[in-house]
Amino acid sequence: MEKFDVIVIGSGPGGYVAAIRAAQLGKKTAIIEKYSTMGGTCLNVGCIPSKALLDSSEHYYNITKSVADHGIIVGDVKFDFSRMIERKGEVVKANTTGIEFLMKKNKITAYQGVASFENSNTLQIALSSGEKISIQGDNIIIATGSKPSSLPFIKIDKKRIITSTEALSLKEQPKSLIVIGGGVIGLELGSVYSRLGTEVTVIEYLDRIIPGMDDDLSKELQRVLKKQGIKFNLSHKVSEVKADKNKVVVKALNKKDEEISFEADYCLVAVGRKPYTEGLGLDKIGIEVNKLGQIPVNEHLETSVKGVYAIGDVIKGAMLAHKAEEEGVFVAETIAGQKPHIHYKLIPGVVYTWPEVAGVGYTERELKDAGREYKSGSFPFRALGRSRASGDIDGLVKVIADKSTDEILGVHIIGARAADLIAEGVVAMEYRASAEDIARMSHAHPTYSEAIKEACLAATDNRSIHS
Repeated sequence: MEKFDVIVIGSGPGGYVAAIRAAQLGKKTAIIEKYSTMGGTCLNVGCIPSKALLDSSEHYYNITKSVADHGIIVGDVKFDFSRMIERKGEVVKANTTGIEFLMKKNKITAYQGVASFENSNTLQIALSSGEKISIQGDNIIIATGSKPSSLPFIKIDKKRIITSTEALSLKEQPKSLIVIGGGVIGLELGSVYSRLGTEVTVIEYLDRIIPGMDDDLSKELQRVLKKQGIKFNLSHKVSEVKADKNKVVVKALNKKDEEISFEADYCLVAVGRKPYTEGLGLDKIGIEVNKLGQIPVNEHLETSVKGVYAIGDVIKGAMLAHKAEEEGVFVAETIAGQKPHIHYKLIPGVVYTWPEVAGVGYTERELKDAGREYKSGSFPFRALGRSRASGDIDGLVKVIADKSTDEILGVHIIGARAADLIAEGVVAMEYRASAEDIARMSHAHPTYSEAIKEACLAATDNRSIHS
């Protein structure tokens, strides 16, 4: 039986990063993946393919809606939906092949098969070839990720009633699409199809979209997406979803308890994801998941069983690829005897619509609920020279700081390149910068990042220069 210092179950962003870092630290490492390609949900049916389709649809949308403002005259513009899906597949393949290369480069032993615990340091692998083998590890990292969740009364048929996985590989562009859930996944995929001309209707149980982000971002994103053609039905409780060969009918109760009926070609159920731990044999080693299906861990991300760790979507916290990556590095370095750290409040969240949305730190609602005194400053993108030049004038930057110390407590952005700009907020907060610190830093002109400086100026005695 082959023995390893570290065995990782799952090759998503958390798993493959953990394996690479462990190998870099001199550990004999193995990784087990049940699918034929590495990369997990993120690279295969999540982050990467959705961004490929978002970019493709954005190109089409800009050509048909905004390039005329730049003096670019185009004729009868069409799109090839099958080619968009094909290109998405090419992007996915390039990324997954890259992970396989990294495994070989770092001398990590890779197994394709399904792993389950025999005991706390032994795994049985049902290989794709049909053979069963066992391997041992001094340390085992569970990184099996998550899968789309649903509502108890909804039957996902993967034909008309679909999850994000099927929405990334449809054979045809829908004429109409109902999205159940106004969170990140639903809005991103809804944006893809809306830009291509699909009539998109979002049904959300709460009174706002992207509920985990700052309220100002939620309001602004809804305003912009509504302008782009997406219809929103907030505070609606879905009660029934039925499909036949040609359509889907969704029934929901509004705030007045009136039943509203919606009809479309497809219904995308985007109500979140749940941890994937089936078949691991956790019961054999005494690990019990909580009521949410998550694996409990301590401050070192170690389970109740010594030497068995869990990271990413199978434990508590936001289900984000970059959170899983940080945890993968954290565990590998912990195993190697180092003293790593993760500041969970400083892991940014991003929505890749256009404009993009990004936030890090505390929201205004959280600070109010905690009774903490704060001050805030905002700056609109439409007052920014770079935004005027590019035509990306929707959105704002909002900076929240402690009222007495001026330490930055939260940075929230909706606008062009928000996904990249948020890194400045993360760096500032990691080093406990004040709004005054950022306000006095030189930001190149003209750039989108100047909006962060202006928002910091606004948060310090309302000193914004350009608004």
